[in-house]
Amino acid sequence: MNKYIQQLSAIAAKPSRNIIGLMSGTSLDGLDIALCHITGSGLQTKVQLRFFETVPYTPAFKAEVRQIFSKQTISLQQLCLLNGWIASQHANMLNTCLQQWGILQHEVDLIASHGQTIYHAPISQHGLPHFGNGTLQIGDGDHLAVQTGIITLSDFRQKHVAAGGEGAPLAVYADYLLFKENTHDVILLNIGGISNFSYLPAGDKVHQMFSTDAGPGNTMMDALIQQLDPNKSFDENGQLASQGKVNEELLALLLQDPFFALPLPKSTGPELFNLNYLSTILSSTVLTGLSNSDIMATLNCFSATAIAQAIKTIQYKPGCIIYCSGGGIHNPVLMKHLAEALPDTVIKSTHHKEINPDAKEAILFALLANEAVAGDLKDYPSAVKGFPAITMGKISFPA
Repeated sequence: MNKYIQQLSAIAAKPSRNIIGLMSGTSLDGLDIALCHITGSGLQTKVQLRFFETVPYTPAFKAEVRQIFSKQTISLQQLCLLNGWIASQHANMLNTCLQQWGILQHEVDLIASHGQTIYHAPISQHGLPHFGNGTLQIGDGDHLAVQTGIITLSDFRQKHVAAGGEGAPLAVYADYLLFKENTHDVILLNIGGISNFSYLPAGDKVHQMFSTDAGPGNTMMDALIQQLDPNKSFDENGQLASQGKVNEELLALLLQDPFFALPLPKSTGPELFNLNYLSTILSSTVLTGLSNSDIMATLNCFSATAIAQAIKTIQYKPGCIIYCSGGGIHNPVLMKHLAEALPDTVIKSTHHKEINPDAKEAILFALLANEAVAGDLKDYPSAVKGFPAITMGKISFPA
């Protein structure tokens, strides 16, 4: 028997595992690296975040990825080369973190790598029913496994698509295991490049739960600030947005895309919500005299309004708690808009549930890897829309 199959079997039989989750989002700000100590599986899962680091991407790294990111016409050579190159860069970042943390290779059981999303294509977006849903993440798992010496799980989203989902969002799997409450409804909101949330109804109404994208999170605001100042990655603390005024006419036009009328759950990406989306609207209207700060203020409100409108379609009970994570929670202007739009909810950071809000997405993939290796699906309900009872992740051995 292959020694790594024996090793994987031994890892699955352990009462707890050290799993590193790697997350690289559509914002391209850096690689989130979360070393998690995970005990048990299924609804008995307990997770402790031992170490966490976001390793910033260099301008050169971002430039390479942006040549093919969310574009319909790209260089196939660039795509081919970046698949292994991104994984190699991630392996170097991970190996450096392990050295800094004083963690030896053999102390880590598994790596769970999300990879880098290059294109997301749900059928609602491409309109070609004979192809179905599609999504593509690169950053090859074999390269990671070989260059770290650690068994690696990667390419999680393909199984979700194969089982009838859209490949996104996947957060509901971990949210269900870690955050479900018996006494009150819970919403787990992640505001990354794209905003998404999981709805977990109180008690045993598990067949009403779902996870969905809501629309843009930070992606359009980030793109605008980068266009205005290449030395900036995002509107830190909502500084530019706070200097402007929301233009109600522009806001209304931004909210008219057919995506917002689609039933939940649904998914989207920067393939739709980008600066071309904004410029098309601006060029087709008589809106004039808008300052950059007014446009940023409106984009900020646009993200919050899209999130709030999606959440309002849920028949949640009074006292519903929204636990937030992702980069958007550090934007006070965005969070103020959100609180004003959802006055009948309680909005908190996932810190209140002992989950670092910046690390949550990386923790999610560590948990998915744990379920793939040690879970048996008995705790997952069946026939829940967008939540096929599956385990996800392709396994790569170091040699």
